[in-house]
Amino acid sequence: MAKIKITQIKSRIGSPKDQKRTLDALGLTKMHKTVEYECTPSIEGMVKKVRHLVSVEK
Repeated sequence: MAKIKITQIKSRIGSPKDQKRTLDALGLTKMHKTVEYECTPSIEGMVKKVRHLVSVEK
């Protein structure tokens, strides 16, 4: 499977709790932090939920 890089580009302040928990589940705890995951349907769903807060590179 392909790898994707996810970077948090916007602050989580003011976001709903479910979006904050999604960022935590992705391992994004600070601004400009980057994590790398296999591109699975569950990861894609989490990215879709917080797509306005993150940047994705394939």
